[in-house]
Amino acid sequence: MRAETGFDSSADTSFSRHRRERRVGYTRSHTRESKTSLSASHGRARDPLQMYLLVQRDFTADCPNQCWLTDITEHQTVREGKLYLCAIKDVWSNRIVGYAIDDQVKASLAVRELGNAVMQRRNPANVVVHSDRGSQFGSKKFRRTLRGHKLLGSMGRVGAARDNAAMEWLFSLLQKNVLDRQSWATRQELRLAIVAWIEGKYHRKRRQRGLGRLTPVEFEAIMIDIVEWAA
Repeated sequence: MRAETGFDSSADTSFSRHRRERRVGYTRSHTRESKTSLSASHGRARDPLQMYLLVQRDFTADCPNQCWLTDITEHQTVREGKLYLCAIKDVWSNRIVGYAIDDQVKASLAVRELGNAVMQRRNPANVVVHSDRGSQFGSKKFRRTLRGHKLLGSMGRVGAARDNAAMEWLFSLLQKNVLDRQSWATRQELRLAIVAWIEGKYHRKRRQRGLGRLTPVEFEAIMIDIVEWAA
């Protein structure tokens, strides 16, 4: 089969407002400072667990491409077995910046979604990419891809389930809005349904409290306009 390449916050209103205010304060100089700080720390925190401790479990961002979260989910089809989705979300806007879909859950799946995210975001450097301790994310191929793109790998501690709560929330939305709506006979049918939901519904129609009742696409467009106007 050909592989596909390519939160609504439950927090209270004050947290959502604070998060938006931090984002509104984003400027180009702030981006340079954030990236310089992370880059300087990289030499002291090459191990993914050390980087995890460095970011102090603060999975928020003041600007795009500061912190990405990634995880893998699976779903069973009726006739052809399981299909796996590996996705990366930018915590600044909650946008899915890269994903890959395949019938095998190998390291190459995570490598492909990372490459898609880098291409989509135009080769950003010093992004913290946080994952759980799954074998795909701990593989030599994935670590080598991170280094090749000058990204900073971060892995949670064993049993630290809360660290990937934002990705679990995303996958639960996918489960509710796509996977549980009907039985999917083939992987191709399910693959097309997943892509349509991500690109059509989640990115462009689902408004999120943590983004000021905007969709991820609307939020990024507005924030980028503000930054360009301020510059």
